[in-house]
Amino acid sequence: MFQTFEPVSDKSFAAKHLPLLRSEMKKQNLDGFIIPHDDEYQNEYIPAYAERLMWATGFSGSAGAAVIMQDSAVMLTDGRYTLQVREQTDAAFFSYEDITETPPDVWLLEHAQKSTRIGYDPMLHTLASVKRLRIAAEKVGFELVAVSENPVDLAWQDQPEAPLTPIQVHDLKYAGKSSDEKRKEIAQSIQKAGADSVLITAPPSLAWLFNVRGHDVARSPLPLGRALLDKTGKATLFVAPEKVGNELPGILGDDVDIRAESDLDAALKKLGQTKARVAVDPALAPSKYIDDLKDAGASIVELTDPCALPRATKNETEIAGARSAHIRDGAAITQFLYWLDTEAQSGEIDEITAARKLEEIRSQSDDLRDLSFDTISGAGSNGAICHYRVSTESNIKLAKNSLYLVDSGGQYYDGTTDITRTVPIGEATDEMRDRFTRVLKGHIALARMKFPAGTTGHQLDAIARKPLWDVGLDYDHGTGHGVGSFLGVHEGPQRIAKAPNSQALKPGMILSNEPGFYKAGEFGIRIENLIVVTNPKPVDGGEREMMEFETITLAPINLDLVKVDLLTEEERTWLNQYHERVRETLAPLISTDIKDWFEKATRSI
Repeated sequence: MFQTFEPVSDKSFAAKHLPLLRSEMKKQNLDGFIIPHDDEYQNEYIPAYAERLMWATGFSGSAGAAVIMQDSAVMLTDGRYTLQVREQTDAAFFSYEDITETPPDVWLLEHAQKSTRIGYDPMLHTLASVKRLRIAAEKVGFELVAVSENPVDLAWQDQPEAPLTPIQVHDLKYAGKSSDEKRKEIAQSIQKAGADSVLITAPPSLAWLFNVRGHDVARSPLPLGRALLDKTGKATLFVAPEKVGNELPGILGDDVDIRAESDLDAALKKLGQTKARVAVDPALAPSKYIDDLKDAGASIVELTDPCALPRATKNETEIAGARSAHIRDGAAITQFLYWLDTEAQSGEIDEITAARKLEEIRSQSDDLRDLSFDTISGAGSNGAICHYRVSTESNIKLAKNSLYLVDSGGQYYDGTTDITRTVPIGEATDEMRDRFTRVLKGHIALARMKFPAGTTGHQLDAIARKPLWDVGLDYDHGTGHGVGSFLGVHEGPQRIAKAPNSQALKPGMILSNEPGFYKAGEFGIRIENLIVVTNPKPVDGGEREMMEFETITLAPINLDLVKVDLLTEEERTWLNQYHERVRETLAPLISTDIKDWFEKATRSI
């Protein structure tokens, strides 16, 4: 099994660990210390050794931060984790704030005292975040201290070792473009920015640029490392020597020098000595690297990671791979939905059993490399926790007359999948069916959108929410996130969300379409498919070409939860055509014993 279900933390963590942390803070004469969830690479899902926030607080979510003072502490998380953070952390030790409204710098503006010393680890904070902290320090008068030794690491007595898993070559038949082509493309961006080289610090960009993958991070096939790419297209890849096999140097060729990651400091110093102009992404690069470059004499060119947008706009090979991966994955999901509609209707199946069943079905494909995230298997009230992770402590049964929400995905060489379905166990209430249908209406509205070049996901977000807004309802997460190609299940720079985002949607981008509704303490609903932005094409009678979304996820959407009278004719047509495509595409992969059920599950309404 890829996933386990034992609790990874509990409310006792703060009582056990904060005294140890505060002792180390005192040794460094710190009145406060900021702990982000982020690791040194700004990964979303991080290796065990980097779970510093969880060790100190008990919170295991994938986004958040804490500010630990000598006599108080605050947990900062977003709307996805409003319930989870209170369940996992001890309120006797923490106050709670929404990190979107009150990030660490804002909290310190309101709570830090003049002349206090507030510490941060410059390897865990980007230039952008440190700039905000410095502004707060100047306004309040506290001293912002970059520590050379993280007090969490000093206090964490049994901290795991950093991973050293082998780097694997990502075959050209999946990547669609050679590393040499990619490096030359990015070199042009460096020249355009007026820089001599760029420091690549984000593992997804490293993996994309060199056509490599790894196992250093759970659920994301990433190798941890750094790279320097100069304006000629030549590069130095900095990774632990233990990760490099005999195959890699020959494949990358003479224009790529592979060196130990520990050699990066010396390489940055050398760039400074030559007065080089070095491009860095202020939102991704550790502030320590930028300070080191400046101190050595380099000039800093602030540049958004030049790999991010090319990585997000998939080529035809990657799109074809994504379609293929979703067909195989869709067949597995359909088999699971049949199981949910039969055996799981007993009311005796629990969340862990269901998650294991889904993983077992997916694992029957030899192509599955990993899950793309731990399965969200939420029955009843647990389904109302957006990023719920079932454990042996929280596990409940899929009870009669309730809803079950399952959000899951797989990692395949040719694509990354992410799908959510909501199904009734027994009979659903009229309220459940109404909310489900409104979520479906929003999902369909986004799936059917036509939009011109330059349109951002921020501009489209309200379209998916309108059917809920019409009756005074909403949800507190984004409507869509970018998805990688055998990379992270969450990928930027594109997204569909309330928060402003200047990145225009471009052909080849893969995103999720996942509106939802959550009634705290009772049930949760989400319908998620992945969509690809198509090439622009003329519209009959129109003046501008329009792009659209191609839905690539293929699996039945539960029809027993649909209130047909709430759907327009256009919405019914979309749903029927979608199910017809599901039926025709997956039929060759569906076992004969579920064909009758499959025909019913994809029937026209």
